[in-house]
Amino acid sequence: MQQAIDLAHKGIVSGAGGPFGALVVREGRVIATGSNRVTSSNDPTAHAEVVAIRAACAVLGHFQLQGCDLYTTCEPCPMCLGAIYWARPDRVFYACTRHDAAQAGFDDQFIYDEINIKLSVRRIPFIPQMRPEALYLFDTWRNKTDKTPY
Repeated sequence: MQQAIDLAHKGIVSGAGGPFGALVVREGRVIATGSNRVTSSNDPTAHAEVVAIRAACAVLGHFQLQGCDLYTTCEPCPMCLGAIYWARPDRVFYACTRHDAAQAGFDDQFIYDEINIKLSVRRIPFIPQMRPEALYLFDTWRNKTDKTPY
């Protein structure tokens, strides 16, 4: 965890991004690290956890992190939580809570609130279109014999 904290501090001092760091460990060895790069890369998805997950998957040559642990300096936001569940590490260790982050100006509560309300009344409208025309995509996927399930 100290290494993740050091990464976050280095990111703050260098101006790379917010106060977040993460690393992926497998069999007691760090295989990938990430620090927040949202502002330096103009990428709203460049959170420390996502950066570390992407790097670890590249190292492993696989899209899942089974057998790995993720260390992060803060309880993951909803986006990172989704990425973590898709990556499937064995465990996640975190330092600060989302409430600590909120006190520093990183408040994700509105996203948690948005998840639980109807699509039609969210802050950003979600408008369904062409569902019947797109449903065949799932049939195509279900019938694909050489797919890699995930």
